[in-house]
Amino acid sequence: MIMRTNSERLFAEALKYIPGGVNSPVRAFRAVGGQPFFVNKAEGARVWDVDGNEYLDYVGTWGPAILGHAHPKIIKAVRAAARHGTSFGIPNPFEVTLAKMICTWLPSVQKVRMCNSGTEATMSAIRLARGFTKRDKIIKFDGCYHGHADSLLVKAGSGALTFGNPDSAGVPAAFTQHTVVLPFNDREAVKAAFAANPDQIAGIIVEPVPGNAGLYLPQPGYLEFLREVTTANGALLLFDEVMTGFRLANGGAQEHFGITPDLSCFGKVIGGGLPVGAFGGRAEIMDYLAPLGPVYQAGTLSGNPLAMAAGIAALEELAASDAFVKLEELGAALEAGMKGAAKAAGVPVQFNRCGSMFCGYFTSEPVHNVADAMKSDRERFKKYFHGMLAEGIYLAPSQFEAGFLSTAHTAADIEQTVTAAAKVMRTF
Repeated sequence: MIMRTNSERLFAEALKYIPGGVNSPVRAFRAVGGQPFFVNKAEGARVWDVDGNEYLDYVGTWGPAILGHAHPKIIKAVRAAARHGTSFGIPNPFEVTLAKMICTWLPSVQKVRMCNSGTEATMSAIRLARGFTKRDKIIKFDGCYHGHADSLLVKAGSGALTFGNPDSAGVPAAFTQHTVVLPFNDREAVKAAFAANPDQIAGIIVEPVPGNAGLYLPQPGYLEFLREVTTANGALLLFDEVMTGFRLANGGAQEHFGITPDLSCFGKVIGGGLPVGAFGGRAEIMDYLAPLGPVYQAGTLSGNPLAMAAGIAALEELAASDAFVKLEELGAALEAGMKGAAKAAGVPVQFNRCGSMFCGYFTSEPVHNVADAMKSDRERFKKYFHGMLAEGIYLAPSQFEAGFLSTAHTAADIEQTVTAAAKVMRTF
């Protein structure tokens, strides 16, 4: 039996000083029950809690650790940068280097602006889209999460053409009245929204591979359709690649699927594990940003030298290795193994995967959108989560989060995971 005495003590203390005892809600384990554990070390594909327990990690700090935790080249780059100062608030050479790398790897990005988080990137990109098109309305999709900016914390209305309603207390309804929420993978709903709002929609923002309701993929031709319908209606296509950027391929999901968006948002991998965000696109659009244009966006820590140095090291390592080939091999092995384990245990599972991102749903029906995801057996997922944790496998503590592989994972890790999953599922 795993003992977590120190974690329990820390959580009790955290509850006194931090709302819910955590600084991001999903960490509280509310979706799966029980108490979170506290980590004080991470290396490669593993993390260790404050009680000395070791876990094989498939959360990867929610995506950035594509090279594994504490990668030597990233640690070296951060240490070297820190010796010269942790923050300047003045332009530094690292931000130019990283910007050039992003623009080189993604042909759709001619200019890029650094910021500090994925939320800031998507919020700023939407403001830019509205400023450039001089239109107010934005289409987003139910189940796609684009950060916690007010206009994006929206749940679907009562019908495909209704505007979204605030999905959080503290967000006035007026802030979401220009956000239209539609079901993902539904072409007719998008056509109807444009028909109902002629010359009013500034753009569509979408996770090309939604990873915040578990993980499901765009149906064949769907992203191409979004590209066509936005162009035909004078709107912009915004890809939220905070998760998929530099993870599915050197050029992210847009390279993987062969789609050219007008604006793209990034985070996670480009910070090498440090807080970072970025958004970029066509030069004519990006030049609408201050100080050149009328759309204001700023940030004291934008282009922070430590984050930029870490991001450069991460992208250089990805470019110099066969990372994406390895990640695909690991992902395919995990997918085959998990499907085989579920079948052998007689447990209905839909295992969705795209490259190194994955999610297993306890349902017999395919999952193409958030409505499908909601049909999965969440009580069974709770048992599965805690069963895997007892076996030393750490998955996201929610049915509705993606899992992530890293280049630090090995074939032996995959075998260990599949063996543990088979054992746990046999107890159902």
